Amino acid sequence: MRNLITDVPGLKVGNAEDFRLGSGATAIIFDEPAVASIDVRGGGPGTRETALLDPAQTVQGIDAITLSGGSAFGLDAASGVQAWLREQGRGFAVRTARVPIVPAAILFDLLSGGDKDWGRYPPYRELGYAAAASAGADFAVGSVGAGTGATTVNCKGGIGSASAQSPDGSTIGALAVVNAVGSVIVGRGPWFWAAPFEVGSEFGGRGLPQTFPPETLEPVTKANARASTTLVVVATDTALTKAEAKRLAVMAQSGMSRAIYPVHSPLDGDVVFAASTARRPLIGDLIGLTELGTLAANVVARAIARGVFAATALSVPGAMPSWRDQFGG
Repeated sequence: MRNLITDVPGLKVGNAEDFRLGSGATAIIFDEPAVASIDVRGGGPGTRETALLDPAQTVQGIDAITLSGGSAFGLDAASGVQAWLREQGRGFAVRTARVPIVPAAILFDLLSGGDKDWGRYPPYRELGYAAAASAGADFAVGSVGAGTGATTVNCKGGIGSASAQSPDGSTIGALAVVNAVGSVIVGRGPWFWAAPFEVGSEFGGRGLPQTFPPETLEPVTKANARASTTLVVVATDTALTKAEAKRLAVMAQSGMSRAIYPVHSPLDGDVVFAASTARRPLIGDLIGLTELGTLAANVVARAIARGVFAATALSVPGAMPSWRDQFGG
């Protein structure tokens, strides 16, 4: 186990970033069309091709998911991923035509630093193509890909990932791009809200503080709530219907609440995608899905903390310091 979402057989992840730009894109590529759905909790989401993820809609499989910085400009990254998939002969077949199905979501990093004066067209289409072309089983976490310009209220954000196996052998993994309006650390740190779910010392092994004075629970948020959004992809090798994938996404949202305080604000764009590569049957019907969703929430919390733990500050004036800058290794 790599402790990455790619422990789930049937998918790969690629990152591409431009540090001068201070932003990037991430592509989750499925080997075969995957059943997927979405749950949106943030009040200001930015998405593409997500309506078709509703269980009532016709398309049953997607080819990839794209996550990107750049706010609405970053939705162009999905076109780059789509272009790469088309070159591979992938896509929804309509007679002789093939249309790759690539839902996408973006986060706001336009004020995090970097040169955003890109001219007429934003660079995200090419970043999306590069991310798809580089996809593999191993990928970096921290301030890479869509997490390059991500921040939280008090620490640099980034990409995190984690995985686990259920007692029946199902694998579940999560990838989180952490650009939260709130805090991933307790008070002034160094403890992570997700500490009860940590496996080993994957994000420092600091545990929780011995006491929680009242000020610890006072919400601390970015001065501009519009500069936020946490994006999550949860994947499993257990075969699910679109309705079951929707329920998995709903349950996985609890992981955000365990790792970020506060979360799901009116101007966040927080979303969770859930996807199945259908390599093994669902055991236990509704009970089995409940156990899978419980594990998914735990894995999401861990992925969020890992994203902040691994992040590094951008090399620009006034950049948000990383967790390591503030608290060491």
